[in-house]
Amino acid sequence: MELRQLTYFLEVAKHKSITKASEALHISQPALSKMIKSLEEELDMTLIIRTNKTSELTDGGFIVMEYAQKVLSQIDEMSITLNDLTSLKRGSISIGLPPIIGSLYFPSVMAEFHKKYPNISINITEYGAAKVVKGVEESEFELGVAVLPVDENEFNIYPIVEDEMKLLIHFNHSLANRDVIYLHELKNEEFIFYHEDFALHDIMWKKFIAEGFEPKILFKSSQWDFMSEMVGANLGVTILPESICNRVENKQVKIMNLEPVTPWNLAVITKKNKYISYAARTFIEFFL
Repeated sequence: MELRQLTYFLEVAKHKSITKASEALHISQPALSKMIKSLEEELDMTLIIRTNKTSELTDGGFIVMEYAQKVLSQIDEMSITLNDLTSLKRGSISIGLPPIIGSLYFPSVMAEFHKKYPNISINITEYGAAKVVKGVEESEFELGVAVLPVDENEFNIYPIVEDEMKLLIHFNHSLANRDVIYLHELKNEEFIFYHEDFALHDIMWKKFIAEGFEPKILFKSSQWDFMSEMVGANLGVTILPESICNRVENKQVKIMNLEPVTPWNLAVITKKNKYISYAARTFIEFFL
């Protein structure tokens, strides 16, 4: 059964005349009659009683008319909905976002995006960056914000931030008068560190191991403001991205350069070979 058959049938039912319906459809009467006949043969039922002056529906014809109206109405609604999606009058985006990153870059971007596309809903789930990558890989989110590097064979990568790690120490610390601190000099320090599901945990842990020691962990946290306040209370040291350090207002904390330099680069990622909605694609373009 073809949609065109139903469309032509409804036109005949509307006009109660093959002649008038053919004129409205701009096709010949024989062609229209053939189309109606093929529909009747397919359904194995007479739908229209034809006379010289009129074409009346049978009981079966009324049922087909009712369902044909519903089907074509749904098709029209589908077209309108698809048009709304492509013109971004509706839609939704699911994003995986690390807490440390979210407070830095996203509030202003979200506000501007919502202002421009008020009918697009944004569903945010906060995970550590490592868990965000897994969530995108398993299609829990369309988009994720991740700390690079990630597997380029698995993900499309849209870089958004280039940063580097800095050391936070108490202003009375014995190293506070230095211009640069070398990572191996922190062997005996107590660290306020990140939870295991944060990408920073693995990044810095590998750095420490490369320098010949495992860090002494005093506290673990997912909140950069808590971590910096612990440093301000002289409970230990921590290492955070420079863009976060720039927000630390505690006067007891001093921010130091670290060697070797550890980059902290962020990107929006999507899973390769997976459909990405119009709304999500627009968000990526907007963010970049």
